[in-house]
Amino acid sequence: MDKFPLARPGWPYVVCSLFLALVATALEVCWLAIPLWLAALLIINFFRDPARSVSVGPGTVIAPADGKVVMIEEVDHPAFTGGRARMISIFMNIFNVHVNRAPVSGRVLKVEHIPGGYMPADRPQAASANERVEVVIDTGDRGVMAVAQVAGLVARRIHCDLHPQDQVQIGQRYGMIRFGSRLDVYLPREAKVSVNLGDKTRAGVSIIGEM
Repeated sequence: MDKFPLARPGWPYVVCSLFLALVATALEVCWLAIPLWLAALLIINFFRDPARSVSVGPGTVIAPADGKVVMIEEVDHPAFTGGRARMISIFMNIFNVHVNRAPVSGRVLKVEHIPGGYMPADRPQAASANERVEVVIDTGDRGVMAVAQVAGLVARRIHCDLHPQDQVQIGQRYGMIRFGSRLDVYLPREAKVSVNLGDKTRAGVSIIGEM
């Protein structure tokens, strides 16, 4: 088995929801037990963490999240030479797998928590206005890239396991956002974008670009 198929940050939520449902069932309070069991099933579904097989060539950039491509734009970003980068935004709804995976292999240069607001994550302004955790990765001879976990209207708890100087492997689990929101991937201007607006992605599987 790749690992236990529930994300570690979700264990307290799952245990509490199952405990409440079991108590209500034991007390034979049916009007409360049924919605509690439904809530527990929804929480288990949200925190599921299926195994993913990563097999890619050099320079490949994979999706860090399950979801839908909602933006592909050229934007300003201080981590890149000339200050410009290509941004690919992937929006996760509540039914997607929410475990985030590293889009490339390399050395973590920076992990920065940036305070901000909590506007709906599918708005273009959310990339710079919302609270987020940004990771900059040095891929070696192919340059740097960045990925940002962006909070949303409801999703306000960002979990990131990476630290500066960590060596990260493509497809490696590195965090999640509770509950929902989006991830923004920043690539060099010369990188090739391999997805289109509206495309669905799978973390650790879908190819979104090449550096």
